[in-house]
Amino acid sequence: MGWLDQPSRSRSRRPLGFALVITLADEPFGEARLDARAPTVSVVIPCLNESRCIAACVTAARAALVGAGIDGEVIVADNASEDGSAQLAADAGALVVTERRRGYGSAYLAGFAVARGEYVVMADADLTYDFAEIPRFVSALEAGADLVVGDRMDNIQPGAMPWLHRYVGNPLLSGFLNVLFKTGVRDAHCGMRAFRRSALTALDLRTTGMEFASEMVIRAAKVKLRIEQVPIVYRPRDGESKLSTFRDGWRHLRFLLLHSPMYLFILPGLLMFILGTIASATVLSGIELLGRGWYLHALIAGSLFEIVGVQVIGMGLCAQTYAAYFMGDHRQWLTGMRRRFRLEHGLLLGFAVGLAGVVLGATVVVHWISSGFGALNDEERALVASSLIIVGMQIFFTSFLLSIIGLRRVEHR
Repeated sequence: MGWLDQPSRSRSRRPLGFALVITLADEPFGEARLDARAPTVSVVIPCLNESRCIAACVTAARAALVGAGIDGEVIVADNASEDGSAQLAADAGALVVTERRRGYGSAYLAGFAVARGEYVVMADADLTYDFAEIPRFVSALEAGADLVVGDRMDNIQPGAMPWLHRYVGNPLLSGFLNVLFKTGVRDAHCGMRAFRRSALTALDLRTTGMEFASEMVIRAAKVKLRIEQVPIVYRPRDGESKLSTFRDGWRHLRFLLLHSPMYLFILPGLLMFILGTIASATVLSGIELLGRGWYLHALIAGSLFEIVGVQVIGMGLCAQTYAAYFMGDHRQWLTGMRRRFRLEHGLLLGFAVGLAGVVLGATVVVHWISSGFGALNDEERALVASSLIIVGMQIFFTSFLLSIIGLRRVEHR
């Protein structure tokens, strides 16, 4: 992604409006507005007990808009602060929206719901970001970007970011995000970003916590929005941090995995199935491996890996199908599979695998009967037969489940 640092074009000036407090705990979003004229830019600032900084943030945002000649509004999404932050923001000239449901994402969703600008700029309320950078983000959007993300990593002031976040957490999570979704975003958790308000429908943002930052980038990549990056300075915060290193880090990682059924289910399941098949084939063929023979216990382990692998693959296919039908996460390989295979194909495959297990199991029973119901010494064939029957049943019923998930109406698209 290219770095953008373009001057903003001249715009007509207009008053930024006046303070208005809206409480949106149980009401539909965005119904109470006094000024019907839509601004060009809406600056949305989430706030939870930021009385030390919120007025300065609102003032800086308004000054940046006026200084650049941008027709804009400043919205503070107050997360039910208990220190008077909402009133301070209103006194400073912001439109204040109170969202009582706690969470970083909850606050932003409330702010987005009342934003009227063509472009929306996001920034935290702790003075870590320079609101004078707003025109650069707007210029990137005007140049064609759909989402503009700040990049702090080369301009972090001393004391602004803990070393664990700077050198471990952020690089690892951003790197893992790019491995899974190929977004190209270097600093995926930067809190200063901007986007076209018209893209909100495609983004379909839902999360309520800190993972909201990851969700926005992931969804933008999945729906093929144009993402650009802007290098910015990250300053030490004023006030107490709301971040929890391990809890929020886990929430981000969990979200990445949940949005990638291929890496969470299908690839691990396929790996387990392949390893199990190799183990079973080694035992049944009598091949020596690593200088020794492998017998019943290795076959048990192989069967276990095969059964679990098939189950996990089936779960992954169901998860990816659900994501395609109900979350707009379309994958080309899944589309190709749906065109080539139907419910009947899965049922036939499951029936064939299960039948093979029944036939093999029947030979074991026949041998046992012919030996006068003596000791059963054909453990290997019995184990293989049981595994085939189990795998066949898994394929058979997973095929039905995939078909059930696909029974969606047109309005669910």
